[in-house]
Amino acid sequence: MRMSRTFIPTLREDPAEAELVSHKLLLRAGYIRKLTAGIYIYLPLMQRVLAKISRIVREEMDKAGAFEITMPVLHPAELWQKTGRYNDLGPELMRLHDRHDRPMVLGGTHEEVVTELVKGELRSYRKLPLNLYQIQVKFRDEIRPRFGLMRGREFIMKDAYSFDFDEAGLDLSYQKMVDAYQAAFARCGLDTVMVESDTGAMGGKSAHEFMVIVDTEGGEATILSCPDCDYAANLERAESLPKEQPKSSSEAPRPRSAVDTPNAKTIEEVTDFLNVKANRLVKTLLYRSGDQLIAALIRGDRQINETKLAHAAGGPTVEMLDGPTVEKLTGAPVGFAGPVGLGREVTVIADEEVAVMVNFIVGANARDKHLVDVNLSDFRIDKTAVIRGAEPAERCPRCRKGRLVSRRGIEVGNTFKLGTKYSQALGATVTDDAGNERPIIMGSYGIGITRTAQAAVERFHDERGIIWPGPIAPADCHLVCANSDDAALARAADQVYESLTQAGLFVLYDDRVERAGVKFADADLIGIPWRVTVGAKGLAKGTWEIKRRDRDAAESAPFDQLVDRLKQEMWP
Repeated sequence: MRMSRTFIPTLREDPAEAELVSHKLLLRAGYIRKLTAGIYIYLPLMQRVLAKISRIVREEMDKAGAFEITMPVLHPAELWQKTGRYNDLGPELMRLHDRHDRPMVLGGTHEEVVTELVKGELRSYRKLPLNLYQIQVKFRDEIRPRFGLMRGREFIMKDAYSFDFDEAGLDLSYQKMVDAYQAAFARCGLDTVMVESDTGAMGGKSAHEFMVIVDTEGGEATILSCPDCDYAANLERAESLPKEQPKSSSEAPRPRSAVDTPNAKTIEEVTDFLNVKANRLVKTLLYRSGDQLIAALIRGDRQINETKLAHAAGGPTVEMLDGPTVEKLTGAPVGFAGPVGLGREVTVIADEEVAVMVNFIVGANARDKHLVDVNLSDFRIDKTAVIRGAEPAERCPRCRKGRLVSRRGIEVGNTFKLGTKYSQALGATVTDDAGNERPIIMGSYGIGITRTAQAAVERFHDERGIIWPGPIAPADCHLVCANSDDAALARAADQVYESLTQAGLFVLYDDRVERAGVKFADADLIGIPWRVTVGAKGLAKGTWEIKRRDRDAAESAPFDQLVDRLKQEMWP
């Protein structure tokens, strides 16, 4: 691939639209271009990266016994309405109407479609297990598309769906996919961590995510893991053991009273004003879940986990009430809400730690006032659940010995044990030996192809540009002719290009009439693992310069040993 004849529009400056280093580098190095918010064009180099990732994923899926198909992007909304996700996913689901005014959906995932397919084709359990997959474009109308390919509205994903007769069969299918994912990411040159995750709107009984660990702002997800055992979970899913209870829990209940707390709205302001610790306070956070109003109660030294709260409320999501709504509901501005006196129109959900407290402090539902020495008998609790978030340095919920460590990660894959959520809703059953119809048990498995590409850049780069892992790099070698105006040097570089190509290497050949410094800067920016430089000094000595992108020092190789040296380094 000659750079003079292909399309690699590199940039010298960081684009203003980009926030993450990986987003900046993919734009600057000529891999992608933005069409509109959350939608990108993949340029020639990016096409090669995506093709390599797709090939690796396809090979591992085929090896695991899955069969590739292609399903439509455009779905009848009726299927999504039957499973309930048409409403549950809200505005993130891209909706439209055809010319006959029939509601349609642009697929962000294909559980409904693949279940409808299997429903019409499988009758006997003897046809199970079955695993079908595709690599295809997906659509999700993100409220804030950002970070390039990390959170786009259009992206490429591998999605697979397993079908089994019983739970034991699902467990086997699930493990096959886990093994295939670990092999695929390892072949891409990425170390991943498998963590427990929330099932969300997908449903089912359990789920996992595969995370690339990074130490940059690109780490969109927080992972809590234990160094003493194999426990790892994302922040939404991570379990939390109860903290030490405040001394008030062993005291005799006292009658409550109101105190003035002028301008003290935050936990810090209240604790400073009353000279108490944060664990003596109970925060009252007000939310809406569908048509349901919720008051969530957690200790003052804890943070709410909105995913856990949504589960406790029985809804797919929760949304915090705005200031005017809070004031209308409680009679006080934000910061002074409390559970005492709340009407029946509000469902009160208390964290389990709150349910054992006595003589604590809450908002008084009046401006600049709090109630002290409040007890559980002073208000009602409709439900008790774990709605607090886990935190770093807490004891591990599994081994109870280690302390949780926080890391940042980028999700590149996920797996779900769906159970019968979709098969029951859509009537996908098989007949057993006794002639009884039983719903098929399903699993769902996704790998973000475009996400994996950007995650690799976020993980592997330096101040000069990208450093691609060899297996997914757009080329094996970046050949630079130091001076393309020098006829002898240009002929020598052409000969090297032919030799490397004939040896089976894919070469990006910089034959442009540009200064050597510009070519070297572009080579570092583009990030091919190996660079070969054809220069005048080397031509005189009978050697060419070779350099690994992730090393500062360059080496020399004789003309007749260049091909063998590169092949040995690339495929030892």
